[in-house]
Amino acid sequence: MRQIRRLPEHLVNRIAAGEVVERPASALKELVENAIDAGATQIAVRLAEGGLSLIEVSDDGCGMTRDEIALALERHATSKLPESLIGTDSALERVVTLGFRGEALPSIASVARLAIESRSRASGEAWKRVVDHGDLVTDGPAALPPGTRVRVEDLFGRVPARRKFLRSARSEWAAALDVVRRLAMARPDIGFTLEHDGRRALQVQPGERLDVRVAQLVARDLPANSVAVDLARGDYHLVGVAGLPTWNRGVADHQYLFVNGRPVKDRLLIGAVRGAYADMLARDRHAVLALFLTLPAEEVDVNVHPAKTEVRFRDAALVRGMIVTGLRQALTEGDRRSVQTPDRAAMQAWQVEPIAAVAAAGVPQSSLFAPPRLGEVGAAWRGYEASVMAPPVARAEPAAAPVPDVIAHPLGVARGQVARTYIVAEADDGLVLVDQHAAHERLVLERLRAGGAGQGDAPAQALLLPEVVELDEPDCDRLEDAAADLARFGLVIERFGPAAVLVRAVPAALGKGDAHALVRDVADDLTRNGASLLVGERLDLVLATMACHGSVRAGRALSVAEMNALLREMEATPRSGQCNHGRPTWIKLAHGDIEKLFGRG
Repeated sequence: MRQIRRLPEHLVNRIAAGEVVERPASALKELVENAIDAGATQIAVRLAEGGLSLIEVSDDGCGMTRDEIALALERHATSKLPESLIGTDSALERVVTLGFRGEALPSIASVARLAIESRSRASGEAWKRVVDHGDLVTDGPAALPPGTRVRVEDLFGRVPARRKFLRSARSEWAAALDVVRRLAMARPDIGFTLEHDGRRALQVQPGERLDVRVAQLVARDLPANSVAVDLARGDYHLVGVAGLPTWNRGVADHQYLFVNGRPVKDRLLIGAVRGAYADMLARDRHAVLALFLTLPAEEVDVNVHPAKTEVRFRDAALVRGMIVTGLRQALTEGDRRSVQTPDRAAMQAWQVEPIAAVAAAGVPQSSLFAPPRLGEVGAAWRGYEASVMAPPVARAEPAAAPVPDVIAHPLGVARGQVARTYIVAEADDGLVLVDQHAAHERLVLERLRAGGAGQGDAPAQALLLPEVVELDEPDCDRLEDAAADLARFGLVIERFGPAAVLVRAVPAALGKGDAHALVRDVADDLTRNGASLLVGERLDLVLATMACHGSVRAGRALSVAEMNALLREMEATPRSGQCNHGRPTWIKLAHGDIEKLFGRG
């Protein structure tokens, strides 16, 4: 019979470390949170090799005495729960600090070399304690100003099973940068500096306004492309900055969510954000925002996971409703640069006879079948742009130009354009509607493939003046690693400092596309798929992104000749029935279907 026995203390600590310290970034998060809870006004972070070889956090907080340092290295010892509540059921319901479990420092000390130096403002005495993978090495006096400095070296050095599962130094650095960025965003009253391998990567001053701090850490052009969010319901208050739907990203890593000053990655909040932008963004695009929710401590449970990034709300429906309502109100009422409330008269036009509305405006009925002039159609049709065009002769094209034969073309002949997005064509067996952007996106992709993109001989168009694109440093790292592969597509880039790349050429098939937007979306593709896909799959996704940037956009007016040229190329291009994202590029209403719509079938 097997005997039940207690595990040794050092083994218990290593097991606990597996939950708390997954990688250098998680250890860094715990140390910076301790500095914030200590009342620091300035926090300095130093990293080497993304935190694999060194993590150092210094603060000017309250500091610790010799006995407190020793106690802090014991499991489940903490100063962050109110003494009057310890031992009661409500102790964890009124947590107002970032940390409270008392697990981080002993867990880190069990899997690394940990040195703590601290000087209490009360005693004025500085002390140092060093623990190497659970073994006490040094315990003696030190010299430093009031505050605390924690140094972590050789993380998982004696735990090879954990060490081998860590990612590259660049990947670990990207995760560590994200941790510091989120914590700095949560506390604009605190100054932060971050150095990596001897180079300063981030610095923000204490006492900044929330919107200023967010813009510094997210993107400098955020203020010009965002609206303010401010909504209160009782003791619940939601504030923040929300990016316009037209200013979006290909990954969701620029969504920053905070609950009572705590950075979280909560499914409820993420789902609420997705719901708020549901009818404004494509499925593969993501909003850029920073939202800060404050509510009574007893209304949220932060003791869900050792990493403390997940929370549970007592009234989840209220929280979700606040986020959806707050975002939609801000996007529709606070600023109308991209999202507009539908015109009431235009919506009422669906309830009346269209011919009557036009006749009331004094427009002859026959003019509906010719390109309308500005101001011809009354208010009932404002905001709805459609041209039900006559054959090409009516578009001031050469009189001798022959009219295409409807019967000769499967996708028919272009008759007009609806909302500058959809081509209306007449085919021999019905009516064809074409999404011009989706269709052209597929055509450009096939052209790139046919031109040798990805095979090493794709033609590139050199830029007269190379363009500098500013990005996050981890994004630049990924692009630099993929530069040789991107050149096979005709996208020629090179590193231009820590947080920028220089674009020297773009694929010739893309013409005069937006190089900045192209590079940002390629970086997002590499972030989302770079580590999980084979090289060929990864590059194919990048190729699809390039094709999207080189295609005709929705909202662009096309001539009849351009529309017919697009239809003819679709007929000659394989896989033109769906775009690069799997959506249909065209649909057909057969004559029988149209007759059924009018009750004639």
